[in-house]
Amino acid sequence: MTAPLFFADASALRGASIGDVIELGGAEGRHAATVRRLTAGEKLDLADGEGLVCSAEVTAVLAHGLQARVLSRTQFPSPQPRVTVVQALAKGDRDERAVETMTEVGVDVIVPWQAARSIVQWDSARAQKAVTRWRTTAREAAKQARRPWLVDVPPLETTTDVVARIEATVGGVAVVLHEESDRPLAGLTIPKTGEVVLVVGPEGGITPDEVAEFEAAGAVVCRLGPTVVRTSTAGTVAAAMVMANSGRWG
Repeated sequence: MTAPLFFADASALRGASIGDVIELGGAEGRHAATVRRLTAGEKLDLADGEGLVCSAEVTAVLAHGLQARVLSRTQFPSPQPRVTVVQALAKGDRDERAVETMTEVGVDVIVPWQAARSIVQWDSARAQKAVTRWRTTAREAAKQARRPWLVDVPPLETTTDVVARIEATVGGVAVVLHEESDRPLAGLTIPKTGEVVLVVGPEGGITPDEVAEFEAAGAVVCRLGPTVVRTSTAGTVAAAMVMANSGRWG
C-alpha cells in the first residue's frame, strides 16, 4: 500500500533538507495522529500542494500531531496540458461530488459557474461559504488520490467571466459539453501542452445564448457520447477522456 499523503506547511517543507524533522500540526496533524493513528517508524508523504513531495518517517506522535524525518524530496513538474473544468452549480450535493471525482482524476482548476439554468443560486454570503466547501472537498480528495498538486478553486464566476476565461485560453482548446452536438469529444484533437477548458452545464442544460457566447469566444461544442450524462458526472468523464487522449495518463 502506498504511504498516506498529508499537506504540510508549505514554507517549512520547502526549507527542509533530507534528515530534517518536520512537525505536522493543525487539522492535518490531528488526522494523521488520531484518525490514521500513525506511529513512530511508519512512512508518510508530506506535500506542499505545488508539486513538492517529501517522503518521511514518523519520529514522534504528539498530542495533536506528529513529527517526521525527511527521507527524500521530489519536485513533480506541473501536469500538461492543464485541465480546467467550469462546473455549473447543481442542486443538492451533486456539484461537491463532481469536485471530489474531478480532483481524483487529476483536474487542475475547478470553476464554480452560476449558469442561467442553475437551480441553485449563490448570493455573495452563500458563495463564500460554498467555495470554501468546494476547496475543502478538493483538498480531501487530493489526499485520498495521493496527488502532489492541490486543485485551484477560484471564486464564483458569471457567464461573462467564463467567456473571458475561454478567450484567454492560449495554446489549448475550450470545449462546451452539449448533448445536441454531433461532434464527439473522443474525436477532438487534444493538445499535449497549454490549457484545456471544459464547460459543464447545470441540470437544465446550457441555454442557446450561453452556447452562442462561448462559441463566439472560441469554444467548440462537443458531446460526450450517445447518452445524456448528469452534470455531476460529465466533468469527470470528459476530464478522463482528455487525460487519456493528451497523454497525461500515459
